[in-house]
Parts: sequence; structure tokens; C-alpha cells
Amino acid sequence: MFFSMLTLFAQAAGDAAGDAANQAGDPAQPNLLFQLLPFIAIGFIFYFLMIRPQSKQRQERQQMISAVKKNDRVLTIGGIWGTVTNVQPEDDSVTIRVDESTGTKLEFSMGAIARVDRGEEEDGR
Repeated sequence: MFFSMLTLFAQAAGDAAGDAANQAGDPAQPNLLFQLLPFIAIGFIFYFLMIRPQSKQRQERQQMISAVKKNDRVLTIGGIWGTVTNVQPEDDSVTIRVDESTGTKLEFSMGAIARVDRGEEEDGR
């Protein structure tokens, strides 16, 4: 109901504006820039709220993964904590030791690293 009333008001306003333009002898042509302005504004808002922060986050993650070195304590995306024993950047893999007593080691893709904690090993963890 409300939207149909808005449509009627918009049509009436358009008809009144068209009649005034026809009486003046100059047909009213809306400027293309003014028609595209809302879409351009939405594009800028979308870029600054969605794309830019996501690309910054992706870049920070890539820097974190590329800085992984031996004896870093890492958390995988599966929730496994371990200490890095071997990094093979050419194979895009990392080997982590998950159990100190048995020396159990697991090999993961570098992309499986969710977080790197360098200072926790010194704190006795």
C-alpha cells in the first residue's frame, strides 16, 4: 500500500515536471552523471567497507605466514598447537612437533597456519 502511494506521488511529480518542461519548450533530459551518481557512491562505499579491509587482512596474513621460522609456536586452522621444526617454503609446507614427550611431528601446508606466537615459548608454555 505504502509503495503504491509512493509510486503514484512519483508519477504525479514526474507528470507535473514534464508539463512544465513542455510549456517552456525545453524537454527535461536528466544528466547521465546524476543518474549514475548513486551507483558510483555505492561502489566507493563497497570498496572502502569490504574490499580494502579484506585485502589488508590478506596481506598481513601472507606476511605472517612468510615470516614463520624454526622454533615458532603455531596454531593450525584445525586447532592443533605445535612448535615449528622445519620450514620448506619451496614445497609450501611446514613440519611441527605437537608432543614433546613422544616427539610426534605433523606436516602441514603453510596455509594451514592460523596464528604464530613467538613469545609464548619463552614464558614456559
